[in-house]
Amino acid sequence: MAFYWQSRALFAAARLDVATVLGPESLNASELTGRVGANGDALGRLMRLLAAMGVFEEVAPMVYRNNKLSNCLRSDDRQSVRAMILMHNSELMSRPWFEKLEAGIRDGTSPFRLSHGEELFDYLDHHADFDHLFSEAMDSVEALAGDGFATDLDGSRFERIIDIGGSRGTKALSILKRHPNLVALIVDRPQVVEEAQRYWANQHTDGVERLHFQAGDLFDAIPAATGAKDIYLLSAVLHAFDDSTCIRALQKLHEAIGSSGAYVGVLEMVMPETGANIASASFDMQMFVGCRGRERTLSEWKLVIQASGLVLEEVVRLRSLGSILVLRSR
Repeated sequence: MAFYWQSRALFAAARLDVATVLGPESLNASELTGRVGANGDALGRLMRLLAAMGVFEEVAPMVYRNNKLSNCLRSDDRQSVRAMILMHNSELMSRPWFEKLEAGIRDGTSPFRLSHGEELFDYLDHHADFDHLFSEAMDSVEALAGDGFATDLDGSRFERIIDIGGSRGTKALSILKRHPNLVALIVDRPQVVEEAQRYWANQHTDGVERLHFQAGDLFDAIPAATGAKDIYLLSAVLHAFDDSTCIRALQKLHEAIGSSGAYVGVLEMVMPETGANIASASFDMQMFVGCRGRERTLSEWKLVIQASGLVLEEVVRLRSLGSILVLRSR
């Protein structure tokens, strides 16, 4: 029960944007109250709980400052998880867990569908505000995971990355920065592409001129490969699908590859065959709740890959959470 209370305390702090308001300062609860617009006694007690959790530091009685953990709640921090906390603790994402989890487990329907009448990604297509929050949350996961994978994947083998579902292209850009020979094409939903183009128009970042965008998805308008130095990158995409949909997605990629000899890089968390840790088991359950997706073991990945007609050529273990499954045509 205490874990639930703590998660809601984090959500309240994220909603109030306390960490951003604090910035580099140390403030007492009354000063903080005026800046965030809250009840002084209630906010002081919230901060005391968060400090006891290790989020924020109490430097004097009821005087608080940011620490390493609370900095991740700042809107302006490069590794901010604020959007992720806001998204997962929102009523939209909480209600399926609270109200429909048992029903979903009984009949196999995603609790999100039972709560909202449609699957998560269909819902996003016509709820722009939540879609924006969802995209921000996905980008925050990319930032938190770091860019070590860009070293783990030998980008020198390729000339073009086709990043399917790549959002703003942050992951692809981290690879481009290490390999000046590479260009990247980001393929995502139209509204995501529009937002990404607006975002990069105001940024001056090395490599961004080699970052290109195209509206589309895995089941429609996948750009065709032009040669063996293309790689399709799918980062945390296929875990959102059940097995039959995952196979269909990989078959679409197989068609796009044709006889070109291009590669597919599937970046996912690969669950152990037995003894899953709490992180992988939790992600797996969230995939079921949100969209009937799943995290897969290596043997489960091999089954869907084989059914698609592709071949698993290599498994690249990443220094961060996850692996890259490198696939090719037979």
